[in-house]
Amino acid sequence: MLDTYVVNDLVCQDRRFTVPLDYQQPEQQKLSVFAREVASKSGRENELPYLVFFQGGPGFGASRPTGLDGWVGEACKHYRVLLLDQRGTACSSPVTAQTLGHLTPEQQAAQLAHYRSDNIIRDAETIRGELIGDKKWSILGQSFGGFCVLRYLSASPDAIEQAFITGGIPSLTRPATDVYRKTFKRVLDKNKLFFETYPQAQSIAHSVAQHLLATPETLPDGSPLTVERFQLLGIHLGMTGGHQELYAMLEQAFVEVNGAKALSFVFKQSMLSLLDYDTNPIFAFLHESIYCQEFASNWAAHEVRHQSFANYFNVDEHSQSFNFTGEMIFPWMFEQFSQLKPLAQATQLLAEKDDWSPLYDLQQLANNTVPVAAAVYETDMYVDIAYSNETLQQVNGAIAWYSADHEHNGIKVDGANIFSTLHKILNP
Repeated sequence: MLDTYVVNDLVCQDRRFTVPLDYQQPEQQKLSVFAREVASKSGRENELPYLVFFQGGPGFGASRPTGLDGWVGEACKHYRVLLLDQRGTACSSPVTAQTLGHLTPEQQAAQLAHYRSDNIIRDAETIRGELIGDKKWSILGQSFGGFCVLRYLSASPDAIEQAFITGGIPSLTRPATDVYRKTFKRVLDKNKLFFETYPQAQSIAHSVAQHLLATPETLPDGSPLTVERFQLLGIHLGMTGGHQELYAMLEQAFVEVNGAKALSFVFKQSMLSLLDYDTNPIFAFLHESIYCQEFASNWAAHEVRHQSFANYFNVDEHSQSFNFTGEMIFPWMFEQFSQLKPLAQATQLLAEKDDWSPLYDLQQLANNTVPVAAAVYETDMYVDIAYSNETLQQVNGAIAWYSADHEHNGIKVDGANIFSTLHKILNP
């Protein structure tokens, strides 16, 4: 009998499962996958059906709820919720420079190639078999978790009772370069809104950038603080609360030291805490590969920025304005982030890899019979609405709920309302 514990009326049970790294060689290397089962007391006693949650990312562990509130509280009215730490994240045999340090770059790349949505869904099927055998369960995917849902609908639709997606409808066929051409435009829109909202922000950001061009700076962990690294803070502009958080950081960018202006320690420490590539490296290693199907990524974001958006994002001493970038991965990051640098060669091999297996079965999705409800956010910076609509037309029976009131992290800030809305669509 597994131990249970209660957090603010939320009954929790921690579970661990053993899965193969490579399902084609199941007797070789094994991984541990962690999942936290949460439920209300009555939901657990009555053995409500399961809802499996696929976290956004890739490369992030599942949320850690603090009680029967938010979307978890709403979901627990109908389900026992299984919060899955996807392979390589959080408590599931975590992937870091530390855990891969004993391997050659070629071995590292070969191992990392097994952490995409196809194997995440194979893990889910292994877990389903252990927990409920052939019974169905329902699934919920946020952001990249939505990519996992569409993989699940492609590969094992008979396992699914109902599917819910929030802010995560990808293109089924388009290469990463197409995706970034859309999302770079979205990033520019968010920059415009940010600098219009906070009139002093442009001046401060421009001053920081010019200072970094003229003065070598390091962060508290000893890694370099550069203009391009400063620009990465734009990843927060697509989140509710992100604009306020970024401006609060800019307000404290400079201090006076012996009569001269210097970047503050508070600002530098915030740079470390707001950019989590070191602590969640799968996001950097595999972000572009989530779009790859029988073609290489070849640093797609870097290519699109250079070819189509250099005038907006390149910064030099003559620049009159400044823009932040967004959810993009660039090759220079593997020179500057301390925990990415040891895996730079492996990441280059992954960028060149052109035999990624297909993720989606277009015919299966066209014939889909699983009820699907998806929240699509009209101003989403990370998942372009045009491609989401394109995909929704290719998934038989999928129902979209559109919201102009939520950003990409809507499920975090208004989760009870969003989940309730989606659930009622499929369960009127």
